[in-house]
Amino acid sequence: MEEQTEKQGYDVIVVGAGAAGLMAAGTAARNGKRVLLLEKMEKSGRKVRITGKGRCNVTNARPAEEFASQVRTNGAFFASAFAGFDNRATIRFFERQGVKLEVERGDRVFPKSGKAWDIANALLDYCVDNGVEIRYDTRVTGILTLGGRVFGVKYLNKRGFERKEECPAVILATGGVSYPATGSTGDGYAFAADLGHTIEPLRPSLTPLVTSHPMVRSLHKLLLRNIRATLYIDNVPAREEFGELGFSDRGIEGAVALRMSRDAVDALIDERRVKLVVDLKPALSEEILRERIARERAELAPTEFFGELLRKLVPQPLVRPLARELDIPAEEYVGKLTDERVARLIRTLKGLTFPITDYAPFEYAVTTAGGVRCEEVNPATMESLKVPGLYFAGEVLDLDANTGGYNLQIAFSTGRLAGQLKKQKG
Repeated sequence: MEEQTEKQGYDVIVVGAGAAGLMAAGTAARNGKRVLLLEKMEKSGRKVRITGKGRCNVTNARPAEEFASQVRTNGAFFASAFAGFDNRATIRFFERQGVKLEVERGDRVFPKSGKAWDIANALLDYCVDNGVEIRYDTRVTGILTLGGRVFGVKYLNKRGFERKEECPAVILATGGVSYPATGSTGDGYAFAADLGHTIEPLRPSLTPLVTSHPMVRSLHKLLLRNIRATLYIDNVPAREEFGELGFSDRGIEGAVALRMSRDAVDALIDERRVKLVVDLKPALSEEILRERIARERAELAPTEFFGELLRKLVPQPLVRPLARELDIPAEEYVGKLTDERVARLIRTLKGLTFPITDYAPFEYAVTTAGGVRCEEVNPATMESLKVPGLYFAGEVLDLDANTGGYNLQIAFSTGRLAGQLKKQKG
């Protein structure tokens, strides 16, 4: 029986069938390795299938130097993986897999079909076509080592019985802890820690921001376009973004808030004061805005309501909340507006302020900040510097980036490199 197991043994076991794990498993199998892919959920690519609101922002087509600037943590570490399999390579990969792609605003790349399932299925086909054996509903419970080296994994099979499988290499691609319903529950961090790796503190990244401002209760589902927002930490400007800002029951979101959330979360954890100041009219100086308001007032009868003036300046859902913020009744006659009130209106349009008191939990975060310390992993191979035969890929690493396709590219690049099973020279 032992001889049969040896004959049918695996060269590598990949733990986790998300974006990074599927890429790693398919790459290893294509290179002639015998690959076992273990996934605790009932299907592969659960998180990929819902990303980008079900459309899947596969990568970003920006030039390499611009792309690198969007990686928020350990960009230098990521450089080797990206050089070996960059955004252009990712685009070629999926198109060869039969998925037509298109580049949208902000150089974001999506499948033309608008279906994230096409990306998840292409990754799965890559594995199946290259002979990867996949076992679903299989939860890995530990990484086995002997003499300080990897020699297999322990897992619970579908029936709940503990089993073990021996192999000389394991790739941990278990994801982070964001969207835990998709299977990302932090298992890989525990495995890595048990084997002596340092886990940088975990916190939500690209997550909605929570404000104490009462106005937000009236702004549900409002999306503000072409605004400029500045994040202040202890009253010092920390980050400025231009684009879309949205409001939901989860908090302040949209691309602008999500990109700022990493800095906001870290500041809030450190118990620092955080606020978001929104310029609703970034294209207009205060003086030009004053002239615009004067023109709009001139077109209204003196007995028209102040709310009618606001409708010419801001989206309808913002009219009454903004009037309350200004402490000017929406039914106030335009003809009664004083210079002081006009000045207050201009200040508010150019600096609507939201105190940030909290952030949405991992359930709503796009990705996880923190993870396996990159200094303990070889950037040229993705192999552990502590445990030979142990490789890492994707969100389990302390690697995260801005929204816009960058985080999936991290998964693909590190997964591709890990799947090559390179060994450290010397």
